[in-house]
Amino acid sequence: MNLKPRLACLALVAAALPAGALAQGYPTKPVRLVVPFTPGASNDVLSRAVALGMAPGLGQPVVVDNRPGAGGMIGAEHVARAEPDGYTILNIQASFATNAALRAKMPYDTARDFAYIGMMAKGPMLVTVHPSMPVQSVKALVQLVKARPGQLNYGSSGNGGINHLSTELFRRMAGIDIVHVPYKGIALAITDLIGGHVQLVITSLPSAYTQVKAGRLKALAVGSARRTAFAPEIPTVSESGVPGYVAELWWGLAAPARVPPDVVNRLASELTRTLQSADTRQRFANEGAEPTPLTREQFAAFVQNEVVRWRQVARDANLQPD
Repeated sequence: MNLKPRLACLALVAAALPAGALAQGYPTKPVRLVVPFTPGASNDVLSRAVALGMAPGLGQPVVVDNRPGAGGMIGAEHVARAEPDGYTILNIQASFATNAALRAKMPYDTARDFAYIGMMAKGPMLVTVHPSMPVQSVKALVQLVKARPGQLNYGSSGNGGINHLSTELFRRMAGIDIVHVPYKGIALAITDLIGGHVQLVITSLPSAYTQVKAGRLKALAVGSARRTAFAPEIPTVSESGVPGYVAELWWGLAAPARVPPDVVNRLASELTRTLQSADTRQRFANEGAEPTPLTREQFAAFVQNEVVRWRQVARDANLQPD
């Protein structure tokens, strides 16, 4: 029997079915969650917590696939070009937006090439200074830097990273002149801050808070829109000297653009359910992250707003990627 006519007929029938009918049996095999960074970092830890939480509801394993490189762009491009069947999804984070903000040419389009599933979490940035700095607040820090224009330094994890852009946003909104010293990773910047070689680092809560509690660094404020439950005694930047300032880390999930809407909705539903789990919340807390569920539409708008916001910061500071 010649199978070709039958296969062609089946293909035509499948093409004629609504997306919902095709998605009813989803998933029938493991889902691959691409993390575009090396194992062990917050992106990886949070993704593994979400993968564990989503698997029971999906009835299939969610397997983490680390594909690091180019600041997250290698993994993101891989997913953008993947088969749009819902079996390959992507962990995205703040660098997903800052990469697009800094580069005129990208291997993918953040607005066109992805279907956004939902936000996983947010985590505050922390404004830290050397303990010898004679300041106890952001307001006092701004006054000190204004009195010594161009004489003080701030460290970052490198040109164009979220630490760099967050501090450039702070510099612009506060109207101060402070010199950027880029490092190859935030750990080196914090080491030099402890040593007094730079005076300011704005970084994630987990990367510096242990040093703050040990008295080796001084925390002035968090960059989140509201105080964090992890350190409620620390005020926000906005309430303590630079009104309107917000700089946060965030994480979420996306899929290739042409994944059927019912499949994306199924993934979004399981993500939302996972974020309500006490176990997931505890795993997130260990990374200084709070579950932050958003609808698909809200998350898509949030990502594009982040691209626009950081693009303006990069333009104002005349920043170029390395």
